Amino acid sequence: MQEFQTNKADLAQSRVVEAPAQTISDLEVLVKVDRFAFTANNITYAVMGDQLRYWQFFAPNGDDPEQWGIIPVWGFADVVESNCADLPVGERLFGYFPPANELVLKPAHITKTSMMDASDHRSHLPPGYNLYQRVNHERGYDRANDNSRMLLFVLHLTSYCLHDLLESNHWFDAEQIIIISASSKTSTGLAYGLINDDNAPAVIGLTSARNVDFVNSINAYDSVLSYDDLEQIDASKPTAIIDMSANTDVLSRLHTHLGDNMRYTSNVGATHWDEPRQVEGIIRERSHPFFAPSHIQHLIKQLGMEAFNKQSMRYVMHSMAKTNEWLQIKQLNGVEGLSKVYAEVCAGKIPADEGLIVVM
Repeated sequence: MQEFQTNKADLAQSRVVEAPAQTISDLEVLVKVDRFAFTANNITYAVMGDQLRYWQFFAPNGDDPEQWGIIPVWGFADVVESNCADLPVGERLFGYFPPANELVLKPAHITKTSMMDASDHRSHLPPGYNLYQRVNHERGYDRANDNSRMLLFVLHLTSYCLHDLLESNHWFDAEQIIIISASSKTSTGLAYGLINDDNAPAVIGLTSARNVDFVNSINAYDSVLSYDDLEQIDASKPTAIIDMSANTDVLSRLHTHLGDNMRYTSNVGATHWDEPRQVEGIIRERSHPFFAPSHIQHLIKQLGMEAFNKQSMRYVMHSMAKTNEWLQIKQLNGVEGLSKVYAEVCAGKIPADEGLIVVM
């Protein structure tokens, strides 16, 4: 079995480890990972690996397990061995996996369409990441849609939650919403939702100079500016900011430019993960971290599961359809293929219209 690992002290460094084949005990199943997506969101998992416990989902094999970690990925896997009568061989699962060939799961809370992994080491981790969908039992399931589901569903579910954060807080009294790292797929998922909402303020996308033309071309924003030109933003208007980048230089300049009219910043992602964390000029008392699983639990409690699923799916299906108009899929051959482009993902050099799918 091969396993892709990341140096927790130097996220740009990776390795592929040969690991022994896994065996299962009573009530466990062995799944073979079929394919998974790899995006800038996975780098955010690594950046926040200690703080949000992402490193704890999957234990690494090989030497120096304290130094190396496994970045979780979203993908599909098939049950190839089973000691669980309610989850037989042949079941296909969508959920959280390691970038590796195999995984042992301990199914619990099994329903017709889902199950939870009850492995001891995952019991204290956010439950949304322990949930697996039994896709063969979904109405209308089609493998042809697997790639876009892996790449976009989870990201656009975060987009839906951010839209709800803004809307439920009356847009923080903003007259414009600025999305930093506007080419990221979570950003575009949010922008499509906002531009489709007649009550939402104007949406401004901030991106690197090389991505301005692309972001303009996807018709998701009212206006698009490069980071170099952010001072052109009207600082007289109350503004809310959704930051997908953790680019502290851009945040500092933007907060300084807007001053008291910077009403709220939601710190979501870390596409610029190697930026310094502490800089002058950022208005910290109106800046707040955003953790999608917590917001999902809040919405489920507020709306009920059925209403949450209906509303979120309506949102995500719209944003995914808009994204699929321009998204280009690039398939990679196994974790060795991932290792060849991993440094480019870390450096933010993957084209904005490209989605990486690793086929095992």
